[in-house]
Amino acid sequence: MKFYFYILFSVLFLLSACELKLKPSEEEVEESAFIKIQRYDRLESRYLTTGDFSALQQMSTEYPMETRMLIEDVLKLGQVNDPEINTRFLNFFQDSILQTLIIDAETQYAEIEDLNKEFSVAFEKLKLWIPDIIIPMVYTQITALDQSIVVSESSIGISLDKYLGENYPLYVRYYTPEQRATMKREYILPDCLSFLLISQYRLPNFDTCEQIERDYHIGKIHWVVNKVLGRRQYQSEIIDNIEKYMLKHGNISYHDLLKDNDFSRFISK
Repeated sequence: MKFYFYILFSVLFLLSACELKLKPSEEEVEESAFIKIQRYDRLESRYLTTGDFSALQQMSTEYPMETRMLIEDVLKLGQVNDPEINTRFLNFFQDSILQTLIIDAETQYAEIEDLNKEFSVAFEKLKLWIPDIIIPMVYTQITALDQSIVVSESSIGISLDKYLGENYPLYVRYYTPEQRATMKREYILPDCLSFLLISQYRLPNFDTCEQIERDYHIGKIHWVVNKVLGRRQYQSEIIDNIEKYMLKHGNISYHDLLKDNDFSRFISK
């Protein structure tokens, strides 16, 4: 009887052990759900600080669209198929200020696991609340202070050199206190979410419509971003009006809210 009990106990223990081994831990599940921000900036830094041609080749082969956007659309250095473009690109960043920017960005953002986690949680919420939204590839880059966020149909580029902290010496020299207040790490995710929603929910005739229409369109986007973040990152009277409207009409989806261009319905009577 004791022998039988020992065998039974052993089998149950082995089955439990197998189950525990096969079932991923909560940490493993969380890890597998991470958005992995692509470190394009590291390849860029290698080429621009050391002239490492293999890094440039990786940029062109692994990130062709992102490299084209950086050179042609952001820095406006010329066409990527120009025989002299690589030299022009390298020489452009040899300025001592830009070299310092590259080094400081690589130092401050040596680790970005916190951003990976934040983006994972935020994108999971967005996908739950707006199922049709397109979740892009996210990557980091250096843009010589030209752009903060660059959005294409399939990717979002984060310019690390625009998020070095409000007291970064170069910022203090060239930017206002209001501008510098947003040039820090904690604004990366809100900025990315805002630009992502702007790119996928465009306001018709944005350039020619009334300012109040543009303000309410951006206000709706900022209201959604606040909900995703779980905090009031953005605050304004317009956002307050949208909040009141959504509390009163709780059955409206975020998608319908962002598609609705009749701003007058959000104005408190």
